[in-house]
Amino acid sequence: MTEEKREELKPSVSFIEQFIIDDLKEGKNQGRIHTRFPPEPNGYLHIGHAKAICLDFGMAKKYGGKCNLRFDDTNPVKEDVEYIDSIKEDIQWLGFDWEEREFYASDYFGKLYEFAKELIGRGLAYIDDQPADIISAQKGTPTAPGTESPYRNRTIEENLDLFERMNKGEFDEGSRVLRAKVDMTSPNMHMRDPIIYRIIKSAHHRTGSAWNVYPMYDFAHGQSDYFEGITHSLCTLEFEVHRPLYDWFIDQLKSDDYRPRQIEFNRLNLTYTMMSKRKLLELVQEGKVRGWDDPRMPTICGLRRRGYTPESIRRFVDLIGYTKVEAINDVLLLEHAIRDDLNIRAPRVFGVLNPLKVIITNYPEGKVEEVTLINNPEDESQGSRNVPFSREVLIEHDDFMEKPANKYFRLAPGMEVRLKGAYIIKCEGFKKNETTGDIEEVYCSYDPDTKSGGEASNKKVKGTLHWVSALHAVDAEVRLYDRLFDHEDPSGQKEDDYRSFLNPGSLKVLTGCKVEPALAQAKPLDKFQFQRLGYFCVDYDSVPGKIVFNRTVSLKDTWGKMNK
Repeated sequence: MTEEKREELKPSVSFIEQFIIDDLKEGKNQGRIHTRFPPEPNGYLHIGHAKAICLDFGMAKKYGGKCNLRFDDTNPVKEDVEYIDSIKEDIQWLGFDWEEREFYASDYFGKLYEFAKELIGRGLAYIDDQPADIISAQKGTPTAPGTESPYRNRTIEENLDLFERMNKGEFDEGSRVLRAKVDMTSPNMHMRDPIIYRIIKSAHHRTGSAWNVYPMYDFAHGQSDYFEGITHSLCTLEFEVHRPLYDWFIDQLKSDDYRPRQIEFNRLNLTYTMMSKRKLLELVQEGKVRGWDDPRMPTICGLRRRGYTPESIRRFVDLIGYTKVEAINDVLLLEHAIRDDLNIRAPRVFGVLNPLKVIITNYPEGKVEEVTLINNPEDESQGSRNVPFSREVLIEHDDFMEKPANKYFRLAPGMEVRLKGAYIIKCEGFKKNETTGDIEEVYCSYDPDTKSGGEASNKKVKGTLHWVSALHAVDAEVRLYDRLFDHEDPSGQKEDDYRSFLNPGSLKVLTGCKVEPALAQAKPLDKFQFQRLGYFCVDYDSVPGKIVFNRTVSLKDTWGKMNK
């Protein structure tokens, strides 16, 4: 697709961008635009996070602002430095940079703790000794008000004493929590005296054992935005009902007219894809996949290993846009985005997945010549390459049929095809395995005057096949990936049912594949179009003498055809 056509397909300005434009026109926040991307370091990022990354960093970049990377590290039980490192790698791979603005919620533990004590001192927070199930039951329902805790009216002195003793480690986990005193009759359940601190006696990856109480997300998030001077706090729609609480905490904290503004947008959902980080972790832990970077996973590192490019993911995010309506996007659109990108980037090469030997009987034995092939017809700057041609070549088994069906234009007894970039050959015979009946060899003759590019090369045939020289072919393993789930909406099913929708055919490993010799020098994550077969990426598992390819996507673009 040309750049002009890409420009035509760009979506209109989103409602979020319009908010930013309007705020700039009104001179809010002294004309500053400052966003943040706040991941929890409890797993690897997936393509849903890519949508948020593109928005947070993209809006800041477009309007001359800044975007912070802030890790929401408020639960030491689930966090790991491995996840922090992977998150930073993924953001940079997508093409974004937080520069020197790398922050952690743990940077503010001291400030948050003092703010909590201030709320207690103002009679706006209290210690509750009840277990979690009782507190939950007392919150009532959306149509019935909650019941006040019997500890709601403790004295300020007692609450301060208990909170400090909680942090000293005097009480067991789960025995006490700190709750904000808001409104137990509010129609918004999140405003019914929410928990803002709980006891966790686990070492933190940055603060060690300095703390025994940790803030809840709703308490830490907005205050961290405020401490950092964030102007636009962009969140997914599930946080819309949290916004009144976000604003309530800011109201208690702020000392001037500045306040961050929370704006919500729809999450990225994909057909045949699971986005729950917890369930993805279960798949990893249970060995259902080979790890977080398994190419079947929707994680950014999995997509990278499969052969996706950052440009294709950013393009996909542009195509789906940002709205207030929850929807499930067709995975075909994501596949269209990577095809569209690789069509321009990926050089064309020959690879044969299920080799069948063809012996050209009238070609001189021992002779080797080179044929010249264009690397990418979409990009002339990629030039051309020479590929060796010899008496014995390998084609796909499916490209020969003993008894051809109607309109079959590949190789069959008496039929002619062109070997791409080389000669026209005619099938004169074949050999079968006496035991299995499988075709083992095909015997052909060639017309030396039909070499591509030659003076007499204009002879027309209906079939053109890819091939590799048997003498020069390089061994390869090819992994054919399909969708991890065979249900269109595995996330929408019963909680424990998602495993039953795992696609048993999501990975097929082919050994004995052959590729043209230049690919022996390919490096991990190099991308190619295997002509007539699809787009493939070199896997990390490749070793000298055995190159491993992952199929990124097939050539068939269903979405593109449907939406022309």
